[in-house]
Amino acid sequence: MNEVFEEVRAALYSAWARKWLVLGVAWGVCLAGWLVVAMIPNAYESKAKIFVQLDDILTKQTGIAGSDKSDIQRVRQTLTAVDTLQKVVRSTQLGEGVTTPQQMEREVGSLAEAVKVKSEEDNLFEITATIGKGHLSDAENARLSQDVVRKLLDVFREENIAGNRGDVAEAVAVLDQQLQQRAKELEAAEARLTAFEAEHPELIGGASAINGRLNQTRTELRGVEADIAAAQSALAAINGQIAGTPATLPGVANPGSASGAYAQAQAQVAQLRARGLKNTHPDMQAAIKQMELLRQQAAREGGGGAGGVPNPAYSSLISIRGERQANLQALLARKAAMQADISMSLADQASEPALAAEAQRIGRDYEVLKTKYDELLQDREELELRSNLESERSSFRFDIIDAPALPLKPAAPNRPILLLGVLIVGIGAGVGSAFALTQLKSTFATTAGLERAMGLPVLGSISTSLTPTQRVQEAKKTRMFFAGSAALGGVLVILMAIEFIQVGSVA
Repeated sequence: MNEVFEEVRAALYSAWARKWLVLGVAWGVCLAGWLVVAMIPNAYESKAKIFVQLDDILTKQTGIAGSDKSDIQRVRQTLTAVDTLQKVVRSTQLGEGVTTPQQMEREVGSLAEAVKVKSEEDNLFEITATIGKGHLSDAENARLSQDVVRKLLDVFREENIAGNRGDVAEAVAVLDQQLQQRAKELEAAEARLTAFEAEHPELIGGASAINGRLNQTRTELRGVEADIAAAQSALAAINGQIAGTPATLPGVANPGSASGAYAQAQAQVAQLRARGLKNTHPDMQAAIKQMELLRQQAAREGGGGAGGVPNPAYSSLISIRGERQANLQALLARKAAMQADISMSLADQASEPALAAEAQRIGRDYEVLKTKYDELLQDREELELRSNLESERSSFRFDIIDAPALPLKPAAPNRPILLLGVLIVGIGAGVGSAFALTQLKSTFATTAGLERAMGLPVLGSISTSLTPTQRVQEAKKTRMFFAGSAALGGVLVILMAIEFIQVGSVA
């Protein structure tokens, strides 16, 4: 620690011993540095915040959404694309004097470095343009930075609106082409299906349709069998009741009593015929059978010679039995027809398995093509309607949150800091040059340095002895040194004042 302190003290002593060298070097470095700082043009920064929401036409129709990162990258690429920057250069003051492709390339390159696009949120972007041209004044640079940001926003809006309309037209054209191709395929499939159904009507719908009809028939057959069982039970019950019911009731003999029920049956048959029913009708067949049974019964009663009154309950039971027998016969006939249908369906499946499979394949292909055609047609109608009713905000939302403002103060360089830094560097260069010169001349600023270098003890040192005249001269030189140092600081203050005045005048 003591060695470091000695080195610092030696450097300060060397600087003071050669203070005019320090002052001269400091002046030279500061003047050169301040001149360089003064030549650096002021760069003005203009910012704008925008909200951008991009909706892809084909993405909405297909239902496949893009990622937020891809949308952000798309906005950045659009804003910093070469075509966009070229339009900005041509429409602003940057394009003045640009006549060759090489000059345009240089301007676009410098503008690409000056423009920054930062994404703060998913759809919120900050656009910054920092412009500092040496051949332009501060006011012109400030206005140019604002113009660059404003033109970037205009070009971005125009390109996205035009691009969106182009996407709509292109998407409609693609869907039209797909619809034409699908229509031809659908017509061919429909023709194959129609020809096959005309040749094999029993196989319409393929094996699946045959299986469906077969299963439906079997289900209905089970229901008919249940109805037959119920009808047979009802017929057995009515037969039991008839067996336990007498045909006549005891009483005075009536010549016409033996054929009373038979006469009623005949009257019933006559009524049915009057209604227009034919003998093939189930109700008519039941009435005829009942009439025949009553006729036979009346004949037996007449042969026996026994007299009596006909039993009305017996006649009613006979009528009910005839009706239930006719119902049972109808159910049995229906069961036979269903069994015949099932046998035919099984025969079709067993005899023509290849045709059934082909029918199923043709039907499936037709349904798939028709479904796809209907979907494409619906997409095209929606897209065409959207194209007709579309506005600028329907698929491209562009809102300016913060408009680009005219900058009042330069964003770069920080000239006061640079001026102060140049002063510090100049003083350091002066002190360093004095210390280096001391090292080159092999002199020692302190007795400790001499003792450390020689390895011998130093008994003492002799200070400089000055005459009164020399002291006066030395004091004058010291005042002149401080005056020169103060002048260096005064120049710094003047330069900073000029800088603040210039910034204020731009504002």
